[in-house]
Amino acid sequence: MKADYEAEHGVVSRPSTDERIVEADLFGEGEWTLDSGGNPKLEFERGVATYPLPQQTVYLTPKSELRFIYGHRKGAVIQLGEHVGSGGAPCYADLNELLGKHTAVLGSTGSGKSGAVSAIIHSLLERGSVAEYPEWKPQIIILDPHNEYGKAFKEHKRLSTDEGSLSLPYWLLNLDETIGLLIGKTEYAATSQSNIVKNALLSARTKAATDVLELDPTKLTVDAPIPYVLGDPTGLDEFGEISGTRYENGLVGAINAQRPTNKNKKDHEDYNKVLRKLDSLIKDQRLSFMMKPWDGTVDPMPNLLAQLLGGDRTVRVVDLSGVPDEVAGTASAVIARTLFSLKVWQTPAERELSPVLLVCEEAHRYVPNSGEAQYEAAQSAIRRIAKEGRKYGIGLLLVSQRPSEVESTVLSQCNSWIVLRVSNESDREHVRGVLPDSMSGLTKMLSGLRRREAIFVGQAAMLPSRIMIRDLQNEQLPKSNDIDFDRGWQNPGISEEQLKILSTRWRYQQR
Repeated sequence: MKADYEAEHGVVSRPSTDERIVEADLFGEGEWTLDSGGNPKLEFERGVATYPLPQQTVYLTPKSELRFIYGHRKGAVIQLGEHVGSGGAPCYADLNELLGKHTAVLGSTGSGKSGAVSAIIHSLLERGSVAEYPEWKPQIIILDPHNEYGKAFKEHKRLSTDEGSLSLPYWLLNLDETIGLLIGKTEYAATSQSNIVKNALLSARTKAATDVLELDPTKLTVDAPIPYVLGDPTGLDEFGEISGTRYENGLVGAINAQRPTNKNKKDHEDYNKVLRKLDSLIKDQRLSFMMKPWDGTVDPMPNLLAQLLGGDRTVRVVDLSGVPDEVAGTASAVIARTLFSLKVWQTPAERELSPVLLVCEEAHRYVPNSGEAQYEAAQSAIRRIAKEGRKYGIGLLLVSQRPSEVESTVLSQCNSWIVLRVSNESDREHVRGVLPDSMSGLTKMLSGLRRREAIFVGQAAMLPSRIMIRDLQNEQLPKSNDIDFDRGWQNPGISEEQLKILSTRWRYQQR
């Protein structure tokens, strides 16, 4: 209403009839032409060169024109769903823009966010049959903190710490990640201990490179992914000795080699702190996927990389639900950094043959706005993919229910957004700040969207659109459905025998 509009803008309103004010954003223009067969065709482009003048007539767009505007199944596109209010006009997304220039999927819990991610990935998997390609092997890696996406993809490869199918060994960590694991970020003596770890790490890597892998040690750095023997810190006294003899094997031996020759306990304290932490990490069964010692014979690198990119499996679901919080950031950082490093050291021709999509579910855990120390490594790795991944063939799909808690640097690198219902006002403000100025008006409707309904904007969209994400079969949906209280409470309670089994699983930290 005109009276409401004037009141919003601080204008003294006069009693009026039912006059209306319409605000319009201009996004593109079209021109009717004839195709080669003499049939009329609407050529539509984003951007406006000729602006309409006041008093010119406004017409509603018929469905036939909407189909020209929103695009046909032409070029490298995938169908996300249908445009709302367009009579069923399909919504297509430009595949290369969607993946190559990164996309964010944002929405509150219960808005259909996980279903939207599954719909995107299923559309990517179906692209080969739709386009009738003889070969179609998309490489998609999903970081899944809640173990919910395995159900949605029948042919996926599951990488899990619980089952031993995910291996992220300690020697794959770079210097910063190793220091974070062995010392932490809050240790007051971190500087002297960091130097101890750095020197020992370089020494252990050099020995393995020379003795086993036959590599030139003069060309290696402390961050090179060279496997090294860990050694056994169990039973060492305060001077790094067992029965009066200094222990010299592996990383433990390289730490001991730096000790002073005196017997002043205070001078040995920094070395002992590092070894005590290493000992506790080795004994922690939850970290067996990371701390399993290398046998010092065969190079494990090719098999390690094959779990992420080798073979015919197109979807790899990395189940991080069993990873302890204190190393979850490090684990996700190693995966992201390993992918990025693989792409950096490929030739341009090799990159073109094997682009990768990394899906970060619950992105606010890995790239939080708060700068938590335990996620610093993951933040750095994913930030680098967001900034530089496009050049190397790594696409990023960020998924979050709390946009305001995702680091804005990473979120702003996304060039396309699929925004479902957002209930929280601070989250809506954050979305409004990330979207281009001309799109900010769309955020007013975010709190009123239906389940699976979304605002689709950015370079992958022909036009900023309100869409309904495609419907999926039950077996294609992730295991993120809400628990049915009504059905659940119709069953007898948990028996004592079941609680005994449950307590055993809990104690062994195994599902």
